[in-house]
Amino acid sequence: MDARGLWLMCCLLLLLAYCTLQQSSSRKRNGKKDSVNNTAIEELKKQINNIVQDLNLLKEQQALQSVCLRGTKILGKCFLANPVKKTFHAASDDCIAKGGSLSTPLTGDENDQLYSYVRQSIGPEEHIWLGINDMVTDGHWVDQSGSSVRFKNWETEITLQPDGGRSQNCAILSATANGKWFDESCRAEKASVCEFNII
Repeated sequence: MDARGLWLMCCLLLLLAYCTLQQSSSRKRNGKKDSVNNTAIEELKKQINNIVQDLNLLKEQQALQSVCLRGTKILGKCFLANPVKKTFHAASDDCIAKGGSLSTPLTGDENDQLYSYVRQSIGPEEHIWLGINDMVTDGHWVDQSGSSVRFKNWETEITLQPDGGRSQNCAILSATANGKWFDESCRAEKASVCEFNII
């Protein structure tokens, strides 16, 4: 190969190397732009998700306010009576569908206020389902989350409740017995009160 051919080949190699470098640096610059764009898109997605969560929280708070307006507020909870008599499971499903659960008093004061609300809203002769049962282990009463019931208000002076054994695995609050609790067959039909925790 003569000097001219060698010189031409070097120029071509240099040109090829230059073009490769240009493409490489161009990719790096575009990569940085793509990275910046991807980061901005991810940030926008996070902001949209936060707005949706805030909107859902506002809807939930508005729903709770309307529940409290139709029902009553007791110790950080809203209670809403339903005089329609249903089985325990149907009443529980109804409360869950509304975003709450069957009422479960945690203290004597809460039980007394729930009893008063039942007498006023449903009637002085009514019974309501409580959100407790002993379906899994007879005699071991749990709330709807599966936690052991700490506060209990069983009627023990006359009938020694709970007395139903395996045939009565659900519980009611009795307005006729001054808010005392009785075990009952889960298939019986009773009124109910749904509770909603206020945030």
